[in-house]
Amino acid sequence: MLSKDVFAVFFVISFLYGSLLSEVEGIGVNWGSQARHPLPPATVVRLLRDNGIQKVKLFEADSDILRALSRSGIQVMVGIPNDLLAPLAGSVAAAERWVSQNVSAHVSSNGVDIRYVAVGNEPFLKAFNKTFESITLPALQNIQSAIIKAGLATQVKVTVPLNADVYQSASNLPSDGDFRPDIRDLMLEIVKFLSDNQAPFCINIYPFISLYNDPNFPVEFAFFDGTGTPINDNGRIYDNVLDANYDTLVWSLQKNGFTNLSIIVGEVGWPTDGDKNANMQYARRYNQGFMNRQKANKGTPMRPGAMDAYLFGLIDEDAKSIQPGNFERHWGIFYIDGQPKYQLSLGNGNGLIPAKDVHFMAKKWCVLAANANLQDPQLGPSVSYACDHADCTSLGYGSSCGNLDLAHNVSYAFNSYFQVSNQLDSACKFPGLSVVTNRDPSVGSCKFKIMIKTDSSAGEASAPLTRPMALFLLFLMCLYFL
Repeated sequence: MLSKDVFAVFFVISFLYGSLLSEVEGIGVNWGSQARHPLPPATVVRLLRDNGIQKVKLFEADSDILRALSRSGIQVMVGIPNDLLAPLAGSVAAAERWVSQNVSAHVSSNGVDIRYVAVGNEPFLKAFNKTFESITLPALQNIQSAIIKAGLATQVKVTVPLNADVYQSASNLPSDGDFRPDIRDLMLEIVKFLSDNQAPFCINIYPFISLYNDPNFPVEFAFFDGTGTPINDNGRIYDNVLDANYDTLVWSLQKNGFTNLSIIVGEVGWPTDGDKNANMQYARRYNQGFMNRQKANKGTPMRPGAMDAYLFGLIDEDAKSIQPGNFERHWGIFYIDGQPKYQLSLGNGNGLIPAKDVHFMAKKWCVLAANANLQDPQLGPSVSYACDHADCTSLGYGSSCGNLDLAHNVSYAFNSYFQVSNQLDSACKFPGLSVVTNRDPSVGSCKFKIMIKTDSSAGEASAPLTRPMALFLLFLMCLYFL
């Protein structure tokens, strides 16, 4: 039997630990991996733990990442990309193989705490032109059957992360919400399936996208401390778009007989670059406002209490598609090197803690040569090539490097290519235009990045010229000497 003193100490420790967990309960992060020089998974897991983040959502079943999460105490939602929906929908055996390799093996052998499998990612976006409408539910059903067969149905639940455009309200009042007419029958089938299997509805809500798509959208209504005119929906007051959007879903579920279905906000956040409204000030205002609500256990008029939610995202991804917009590469609360972008408290009373033991490449940059001719006909093609193979999204109008002059724009493009190419000498040989320097060319708040070292970049300073770059440079040299 414990003595009174020992029991008292045990009680205090248990209470403090429980308090710490409860402060950040309900918040997770999306960990995307579309980066050219990603941080090692073990470094990211330490970053998560140092910041008290207890849940993570992955977009695919990356075995290295899942191994790094082994016995970390972090709950995991593992994703299935849309391009795998067709084979999984068409074959129960394929679904069983996927679950065996990407769920069962990691749960049993590596002690990974997998709680959810996210089948697809926003598959009903209108931009996909119905590509995934007929295969999402069958894939969901087959993955569920495979999870049951694996004996994991009580621990692992399936869901489908959906964009908020799957429901709508003609009057903009949440109480008029219902599922989009063209997919309403399908949505009700999916909702029933989720309900029957005690699985949650997963929705992504982005006030920033509303502002990006509609220049007349009331800016203040996007934030939680705004001064805009609230919406009065039969006595329920909405002073921000997140609450109104979330409750539109609640009403859509409720009026179709699914009042108690649990909801996960799979993605919520604000980008910091790549658009005039994507900046540090707005991102901190939005994310801190959301975290303050979580800490205060404040929900919506229809669903009081903190949301089960995942911030989007953890770290910037400089290799993401920019088809939706240049901001797509800048959603992280951390830069690509794991350094915090701005002060943000996730509920533990502290600001963000940076990644530890991050190793950078040499302090050198590729820039426009001092004697280069800005009228050189190869300048434009060279910059286009550099940006096509690197990341120049910070150069756009209203972005962090949007006010650079022509020379600095060229230098930024050259350096971006040089860095993603592991600082190879051959990556800074735009004929008559470029030179390597040891002097930081950053201008004000526009930072010329140096990439972190990765397993693939270490020791490649003297690596041979790649074939695409060799052909490109040969082409430029031929034009140059004609």
